[in-house]
Amino acid sequence: MAKYTAKDITVLEGLDPVRRRPGMYIGGVGMTGLHHLVWEILDNAVDEAMNGFAKNITVKLHADGTSLTISDDGRGIPVDKHLKSKKSALEVIFTVLHAGGKFEHGSYKTSGGLHGVGASVVNALSKELRATVKRDGTKWEMRFKQGRLSGGLKKVGAARGTGTTVYFQPDPKIFTRIEFDPAIIRERLEIVSYIHHGIHVTFLNELEGTKDVFVHEEGISDYLAKIIQERSAKPVHESLFVLSRDSEPRLDLVLKWTESTDEHVRSYVNGIPTASGGTHENGFRAGLGKAIRNYIETHNLSPRGVVLTAEDIREGLVGVLSLFIEDPQFQGQTKDRLNNPALLSLVDSSVRQALEHWLNHNRTIAEAIVARIILAARAREASRAAQAEVTRKTATSGRLNLPGKLSDCTTKNRSDSELFIVEGDSAGGSAKQGRDRVRQAILPLRGKVMNTEGVALTKIIENKELSDLVTALGCGLGKNFDMSRLRYGKTIILADADSDGNHIATLLLTFLYRHLPELLTDGKVFLAQPPLYRIDIGDQTYWALDDAHRDQILKQHQNKRGNPEITRFKGLGEMMPKVLWETTLNPKTRRLLRVEIDDRIVTDRVFNELMGRDASARFRFIMDRALEVQELDV
Repeated sequence: MAKYTAKDITVLEGLDPVRRRPGMYIGGVGMTGLHHLVWEILDNAVDEAMNGFAKNITVKLHADGTSLTISDDGRGIPVDKHLKSKKSALEVIFTVLHAGGKFEHGSYKTSGGLHGVGASVVNALSKELRATVKRDGTKWEMRFKQGRLSGGLKKVGAARGTGTTVYFQPDPKIFTRIEFDPAIIRERLEIVSYIHHGIHVTFLNELEGTKDVFVHEEGISDYLAKIIQERSAKPVHESLFVLSRDSEPRLDLVLKWTESTDEHVRSYVNGIPTASGGTHENGFRAGLGKAIRNYIETHNLSPRGVVLTAEDIREGLVGVLSLFIEDPQFQGQTKDRLNNPALLSLVDSSVRQALEHWLNHNRTIAEAIVARIILAARAREASRAAQAEVTRKTATSGRLNLPGKLSDCTTKNRSDSELFIVEGDSAGGSAKQGRDRVRQAILPLRGKVMNTEGVALTKIIENKELSDLVTALGCGLGKNFDMSRLRYGKTIILADADSDGNHIATLLLTFLYRHLPELLTDGKVFLAQPPLYRIDIGDQTYWALDDAHRDQILKQHQNKRGNPEITRFKGLGEMMPKVLWETTLNPKTRRLLRVEIDDRIVTDRVFNELMGRDASARFRFIMDRALEVQELDV
């Protein structure tokens, strides 16, 4: 047994923890992490602007494509000695974690960088970094290599004005590649100019020889117009809903309903995009729903026989939500989700009051919005695709009465359509956004479905999840089964690539085998194969189905430059819609397993033993194979 003593304890000092575990600070060492370095320095410049100290920000991508210079005309980072460390404040900010001017309320009212780690992390992960400051008529400079000071504070001449300039080049020993993508940077800079209206943002792209200047006096109103145009969405009404709350916290919101069939809202906190949402988005959706419902009830506009859902209200909605607060609590250093609990009720009440007032003072617009919402509700209950194709009816009722949570496809070609049965609303949301709307329908299930082995048909019909599935399929059940009425060419079970996902898939297969066996025998049932791992090696991305597949990929590419970056997905809901499309939904790249029955007798016995009420059969099965188990997922 190896000895374990004090000498085995390693203490990482300075910026060594960042270089040793960069993923903890920037999310990874792939392209996302590489560009996160840009955002950290950019956020510091934006902080100066949003607090009224700067008007101009310039980002220069140098001709080598691997280095950047970011400048602002703010106050300039202090260069005088820090009282505690006795070092220049400039050196402290770039070499000490959790150091900066964002911890004291007097320096910054609001900021995107709150942990005081941004500048130091960028320095730690850079091959070279040079910080230049203009203050009090003097220009100062400090240089660093791999996070360490390579030259003291130097006075390099006289200067007009004030500001900070940071040059850096990422360390190729850390990142799989260090070439920046100009398009990604350009897009982010343009968004900054929308969120912080009036700021002049310049992008000098020496790699391509271009110059872009972004300035938008109308702020997020201009941004919303751009989004609607890009999405080719037809607005339901002309005038925007605009909410501008100047008191703390500052809240800006613009909305417009369109004829699109999905919701598209982008949110920001202190200029930082919150792609994963958070309490501010939850508050916004709650306030929106209350305002719309109150208006409908007050003016007796509720449609008969139709229950309006939150999804109906937000269908076709396009919006931009921007929040500025003193102490944002982000989930992790990557800052893509806001966790401030108090903001939920504040945003809720602000949106509800303002939207109610706007609706009541713009009756023509309000009526158009309500009409759009009612249309969405009716279309949800009847299904747009079913309305267009009257021959695709449910077998149980003969009427167009599809499940409300079904997002149907639009094709009239039944053989070319696909129904994805998806585990949970979260995964269902990603699947709805990432799918091919023409060919692919999505039916999310809530939790684990009923185990139907040995269960009477009457009990199954009473179960909402299974009843919705039967209605969506359209072919009926039991005596009412009619294959000619099946609404989809493929039925695909899409569950998480873990033990819970396997359990859900098994429960669904039990139901299909016992009550819709014709779908299996005709080869119409498939299992989707979502990846469990994402592996980034250099500029290439690989998707692994399981541990064995992961190890195989790593072995095949072990001689490639750069360390592999491995990400394990917790579930389908964690995947971005684009990733889910590329890996699991796209017919050209996905992997499907057709469910086939080789031996009906054996299959029948397995279902009976493993899914039946007799627990002793399952116990025997486990005990007989106990020695074969290598890994146990519990």
